[in-house]
Amino acid sequence: AAHLKEWCSDNGYDLYSSGLKIYTTLDTRMQKYAERAAAQHMRQMQSSFKSEWGGQEPWRDERGRLIPNFILNIAKRQPFYKYLEERYHNNQDSINYYLNKPHRVKLFDYQHGTIERTMSSMDSIRYMVQFLHCGMVAMEPQTGAVRAWVGDIDFKSWKYDKVTAQRQPGSTFKLFVYTEAINQGLTPCDRRCDEPITLRVIDRKTHSEVTWAPGNASGHFSGDSLSLKTAFARSVNSVAVRLGQEVGVRNIIKAAQDMGIKSELTDEPSLALGSCDVNLLEMVNAYCTVANDGKRHDPVLVERIVDKDGNEIYIGETDEHKVLSYRTAFLMQQMLMGGVQEGTSQRLKGYITGDTDWGGKTGTTNNNSDGWFIGVSPRLVVGAWVGGEERDIHFASMAV
Repeated sequence: AAHLKEWCSDNGYDLYSSGLKIYTTLDTRMQKYAERAAAQHMRQMQSSFKSEWGGQEPWRDERGRLIPNFILNIAKRQPFYKYLEERYHNNQDSINYYLNKPHRVKLFDYQHGTIERTMSSMDSIRYMVQFLHCGMVAMEPQTGAVRAWVGDIDFKSWKYDKVTAQRQPGSTFKLFVYTEAINQGLTPCDRRCDEPITLRVIDRKTHSEVTWAPGNASGHFSGDSLSLKTAFARSVNSVAVRLGQEVGVRNIIKAAQDMGIKSELTDEPSLALGSCDVNLLEMVNAYCTVANDGKRHDPVLVERIVDKDGNEIYIGETDEHKVLSYRTAFLMQQMLMGGVQEGTSQRLKGYITGDTDWGGKTGTTNNNSDGWFIGVSPRLVVGAWVGGEERDIHFASMAV
């Protein structure tokens, strides 16, 4: 909507009163299926998430310690808190009184949708912040057409679109590490050892030099010599970091940007494990580049716009950019298929039947704050993200 408003403003139209007919790329059937799948799966996941924490408050640090003033700090960012500060001249007793005074509030509930309850503002934040959120988008690689878009679990309760929200991509970013390795002449059969690696890096918070020793999700190193295909499929961190140093982080950044990543990326070793924030839409677009044999299309949401007199005044972008060789794209397609055959995506095999060729990549981030999956088939790429709206709301483990 923001892009359309900007286009209308630049071209002398009003989005709501100019009588425009706007034809989008969304497929109504796919959109319905996507919304239904998101609602069903997120309801189940929310139940599992609640059971996993066993009644404990889930805002905890990496050592499992409760984060102090977590709810209060969220409250301080809300408009009503700023209103109370102004009205009561920063008198904390008065502010706390009204923050904790019960009143009628609207809340989200999976069974009934929007419900009303009597509780304080602090308790309503405590209730709502524990919900998991999701984003889901499906794109056609050959055209860039967006066929389905789910921005969250409930638009009435949460307006912030999670498809364009910035989050760490975790291991889904390894696509670019291995793509650049293939660009430089390596093959899926080349081997690297799964063993500890330590690097001297600059700490973002202290700006001092520290030793970084990334571990694997399994908690151990096998010491085995793994093919790149197996290391990618099993999402072995030690190999990804070592490969990142071998091919060069700056080259990985360029490959990611060529494939469709527009977010700022930092030249640091941890980028190989997805340490920089990106959004789901650009990640799906980049995976589309692999599926489309190395040709990139920017995402297209609007096919055309017709004015009130029937004149076609806008046609969606159709430009195509060749950014990867056919060899690189083909070998990365095989690598992605390996994730389903022998890697972290194996348990998803049961969701797709028949002879469809498809692959995918999972991703999790530090403290299990984000869960990603991007599935790739020849004519459709679908990406999904799940996590808390606040990054300190996270899964207790990778089991959920």
